[in-house]
Amino acid sequence: MINHSEEFEELLSIKGLPGYIKAASLPDIELYMDQVTTFMDEHLTEAKRYPDDKILTKTMINNYTKNKLLPPSEKKKYSQGHLILLIYIYYLKNVLSINDIQTLLEPMIEEHFSDAGELSMKDIYRRIVRTETGLIRPFMDDIRKKIDIAEDVFPDAEGDDREYLQVFTMICMLIFDVYLKKQMVERMIDHLREAKETDDSRSKEKQKSKGSAKADEK
Repeated sequence: MINHSEEFEELLSIKGLPGYIKAASLPDIELYMDQVTTFMDEHLTEAKRYPDDKILTKTMINNYTKNKLLPPSEKKKYSQGHLILLIYIYYLKNVLSINDIQTLLEPMIEEHFSDAGELSMKDIYRRIVRTETGLIRPFMDDIRKKIDIAEDVFPDAEGDDREYLQVFTMICMLIFDVYLKKQMVERMIDHLREAKETDDSRSKEKQKSKGSAKADEK
């Protein structure tokens, strides 16, 4: 039954990332907050579960800035870099805590937000999207394998109960997959945080040493 489910057939018909924004679609001009929320809502509509879901609001933007997930606007205008960060945040917040997102994005903001380095925010975003797009086919193949497994777990069940147990098995397998990957992601972010704390501690020690040396010279 499960391989005839409309939900799974729709899922398997996806030809790209649902609701993602192409790098070429990012505006080259700075936007005011109202324009930012409109842009995000128009381009991420497909990612909504329900029609009334909010993609981005002014309150969200202000909270992201307050929590240092997003640099402050320049004269009330938001750059392409701001938009890219907001796209990352939109997806990351479905899985990660605000603190974890802040830890993950802090190096990105420090090293690339000003676009002063070799890789701009747009360059990085374009490569990330291209990489994720390449994962769609393996994802679809994995879903088909899980469907086959789910169909064989309860051969002794009948009728509606069999169909329900197939769906239940499928959901449990997907959740287990998400759980394992979430655990891995959290550990990777913990390592980033620990490395940052170590670097900060060393910097403070160096500053103390320089201060002591200057005091001794006097």
